[in-house]
Amino acid sequence: MTAGRRWAALAVLSASLLLVVMDMTILNVALPAISEDLRPGATELLWMVDAYSLAVSGLLVTVSALGDRWGRKRMLISGFALFGVASVAVVQADSAAELIAVRALLGVGGAMIMPSTLSMIRNLFTDPRERATALGIWSAMAALGGALGPILGGLLLEVFSWHAAFLVNVPVMALAIVAGLILLPESRNPAPGRWDALGTLLSIAGMVALVYGIKHFGAVDGWLALTVAVVTLAWFVRRCLARKDPLLEIRLFGGPAFSAGTVAALTTSIAMAAMMLLLAQWMQLVMGYSPLETGVRMLPAAVGAFVVSPLAPALAARIGARTVLAGGLLVAGVGFLVLFVAPSPLGYGPVALSLLLVGAGMGSLAIASAVIMAGAPPEKAGSAAAIEETSYELGGALGVAVLGSVAAAVYRAHLAVPDGFPAQAVQESLGGALRVAREAGDAGALLARQAQAAFTDSLAVTGAAGAALMLVAGIAVWWLTPRALDLSGHRELIEHR
Repeated sequence: MTAGRRWAALAVLSASLLLVVMDMTILNVALPAISEDLRPGATELLWMVDAYSLAVSGLLVTVSALGDRWGRKRMLISGFALFGVASVAVVQADSAAELIAVRALLGVGGAMIMPSTLSMIRNLFTDPRERATALGIWSAMAALGGALGPILGGLLLEVFSWHAAFLVNVPVMALAIVAGLILLPESRNPAPGRWDALGTLLSIAGMVALVYGIKHFGAVDGWLALTVAVVTLAWFVRRCLARKDPLLEIRLFGGPAFSAGTVAALTTSIAMAAMMLLLAQWMQLVMGYSPLETGVRMLPAAVGAFVVSPLAPALAARIGARTVLAGGLLVAGVGFLVLFVAPSPLGYGPVALSLLLVGAGMGSLAIASAVIMAGAPPEKAGSAAAIEETSYELGGALGVAVLGSVAAAVYRAHLAVPDGFPAQAVQESLGGALRVAREAGDAGALLARQAQAAFTDSLAVTGAAGAALMLVAGIAVWWLTPRALDLSGHRELIEHR
C-alpha cells in the first residue's frame, strides 16, 4: 500500500474513533432532557448509563479475536453499520427500556470499532516510527472527541430534541462505511487455531461482572458481581495460558514495555474519568455554567492532548520513550495537584491550568499505544488492542467508583447539615443538597453555599489523590520501561532495563 493510501486509511480510522468517543460523552449532556421526556426510574436511569460500557467491556476480547479470524476490515465495517442502525433506532425509542436496548446496541458497535481501529493501525504501519506517529494522531482524535462531545451535545439540545444527539452518528457512519470499503485493506491472523467457545463465555461473563461490580461497589449485588468476576476471569486467564491458540494472548504481559504501556493507560483513565465527572458537576452546580458553557470550559484538556499527542513520538526519539511515557504521567499529576494547592475559593483559572496540564500529560498515551502495539506481532494485534481498550474501560469504571467514593466521603465530612434539613438527602450529593435548598426558599441559601464549599473541598482532595496516583504510576512505568526503548526499531521488544 502506498504512503498516501495508508494515511488516508488512518483518517478513516481516526474519524470513526472520534465519533465513537464523542457519542460516549454526549449522553452526559443529553441525560437531563432524556429524563424529562421518558421519566425513567432510578434503576432505569442507571442502566441507560451502564448499558453502553457493559456491552463494550464484555465484548472487547471476543470481537477482537473474531476480527483476527474473520477479518479486521469486515469487523470494523460491520461495527460502523451496527452503530449507524442503532442510532436510527433511537427515533422509535419512546420508553426507557427501548433506549437502554439502543444504548446496548451502540455498545456492541463500539466494541467492534475501537479495537479494530488499533489493530488495523498495527498492520497498516509496519515501520515503527510511522506507526508511532499514526498512533499519536489516533490518540489526539480520541482526546478531541472527548472534548467535542459535550459541546456538540449542548448545541444540538439547544436547537433539537435529545434524539439529535444520536442521529448525528448516522451520516458520519455512512461516510465511514464508503471510505472504509475503498481505502482500508483486509488483514487477519493467517493461523488463528481453534475457537475457544468456553473462553468466550468466560471473558464476556467475567468482564461484564467486573465492570458492574466496580460500578456498584459496596452494594450486595456489586460484591456478588465481583465474586463472579474473580472466579470467571481467573479461569479465563488460566485457560489462555494453557492453550497454544488462546482467545487473548495473556503472554504479551511478559514484555515489560507492554506492561508499562498498559499501566499508563489504566491509571490515566482512572484519574481522568473521576476528575472530568467532578469538574463537570463543579462547573454547573457551583459556578452555574450551562452544559454548553461547561463543555467549552473543558476544552483546555483537549487542547493539551491534541497538541502533545502528535508530537510525542518525535519527542520520544529525542529524549527517550521512557522519559516521555513516565514524564507525561508526572505532568498530569502536577495538573491534578494544581486543584489541591490553588487558593480558595477555587476559580476557573487554576482549573483551566489543571486541565491543560492533564491533557498535555495524556499526550504520553500516544507512546503507551505505540509500545503496546509494537509489543504484539501483527497476527496478535487484536489481543493487544483488546488489552489496551479494556484498560481504558476498566480505568473509567474504577475512577468513578474509587476516586468518586473519595470525593463523596470528603463532601459528607465537610458538610455540617443545619438543623431542620433532611441530612440523608443533603449529604447524598451536591445536586440533592441544592434541590433541598431551593425548596426551602431563603432559608436554604446558607445550606447551598455550605454544600458548594464542601463539594469544592472534595474536588481539591480528589485532585491530591489523583496526583498521588499519577506519581505512583509514573514511578512504576519508569521502572518497567526498558532504558533503551526505541520506537524507531524493534529493540524495545527484547531489551530490558
